[in-house]
Amino acid sequence: MIPQNFKDILSNTDNAGFYQTLALIFFMLFFVSLIIYVFSRPKKYYKEEEHAPLEDDEDDFNLKN
Repeated sequence: MIPQNFKDILSNTDNAGFYQTLALIFFMLFFVSLIIYVFSRPKKYYKEEEHAPLEDDEDDFNLKN
């Protein structure tokens, strides 16, 4: 039988625990890798980017006019 939607897949009691565990593992891996990525960037990168919205870029100004 081919499941028609996610409800059919998750209602299967034989594999429900497996899919929940798999989803939790993917969720945790994504956020752990995101945290590692953010903290591995040099602080200089964030110092340059924190004022970017406030800076008046001449190139952008000339393109708009």
